[in-house]
Amino acid sequence: MNGLEHATGLLAFVRAVEAGSFSAAARLAGSSPSAVSKSVERLERQLGMKLFLRSTRSLSLTADGAAYYERIAPLLQALDDADEVLGDAGSARGRLRISLPGILGPILVDALTRDFISLYPKIALEISITDRHVDLVREGYDVALRAGEVAAVDWITRSIGNLPLILVASPAYLARAGSPASIEDLADAAHIRYLLGARASPIVFADGSRIETRGVLDTDSGQAMRIAALNGIGIAQLLRAAVVTELETGRLVEIMPTNPLAPVPVQTLHAFGRFPPHRVRLFNDFIAATLAPHALKH
Repeated sequence: MNGLEHATGLLAFVRAVEAGSFSAAARLAGSSPSAVSKSVERLERQLGMKLFLRSTRSLSLTADGAAYYERIAPLLQALDDADEVLGDAGSARGRLRISLPGILGPILVDALTRDFISLYPKIALEISITDRHVDLVREGYDVALRAGEVAAVDWITRSIGNLPLILVASPAYLARAGSPASIEDLADAAHIRYLLGARASPIVFADGSRIETRGVLDTDSGQAMRIAALNGIGIAQLLRAAVVTELETGRLVEIMPTNPLAPVPVQTLHAFGRFPPHRVRLFNDFIAATLAPHALKH
């Protein structure tokens, strides 16, 4: 098999895996099912192994085929990405796999599905909403947005800005427990605390001082904190950007606004090195523009 035939076989194989059948792969390639099937068969002969289990109704990978796909698919994607680096915004295409923190999910998913997809219709989004710090490489993410400090890693980071963190509670909670008038009152209040690892985050003020609090609910989800605060469980420290509507409608009230908290740094991360695909750069620019109205001004 010459180099061109080998490359054709690789493309046919990957397309068949991702499309689920030879006929679907042929439609994507503008070819025929028999041509795709023959390309894969030539690749199998050259490798000396079966890549697919074929039947009249289904096409499934063998163990060897699955292992081969895991090695080959990223290489072909990298070739597409290399072409994309040289293109402009209009040429950006491909799947963009994103990890977003839960507390910013509603804001960003709204903006992405309303505006980003309209601006870049050739980019297919796959969005995961989680406060867990995903492993970009092992889990196959193109880019992640992180709220909070990022440990030293080999990934490329881009600062998006610093978002204000505030203390909030519901009117029902304040009617029942009273509004803290001092740091001592605040320390004695009931708190909804964010778990970072196995440890509840303290309240850290902009001047660097901090207090430990009494937790009535501890969770690793910012969205769970917001819901609990709305339900009158206690006081929560949340990103202002995530509770703008609740503050405007009076469903939540800011606590001790004259004692500002330390802001939260927000950044994007990717593992593409100095030359990420254009779709990653467009995403980073879009997120920066979306969060700019909520970020602290220098």
